[in-house]
Amino acid sequence: MSLELSEAKRTQALDSLKRFYQEHMDEEIGDLRAVMLLDFFLKELAPTVYNRAVGDVQAVLAAQVQDLEGTCWEAEFGYWKR
Repeated sequence: MSLELSEAKRTQALDSLKRFYQEHMDEEIGDLRAVMLLDFFLKELAPTVYNRAVGDVQAVLAAQVQDLEGTCWEAEFGYWKR
């Protein structure tokens, strides 16, 4: 699965990369280098982060499904038991 950013998010990511590079590397990074670096991150690192997020969601959903009876079950025919 290829991860792609919307144009707005891509612009924000590129701006963030440029700022990070300026503040932590004490050097400006040009547009081309920033684009290449972002594309590398998206192709090489993003799938690992994405897969971790999917695993985290699966764990949360499994826990919720396991507790479904406790949170959604209602006693039946309780009128005459009052």
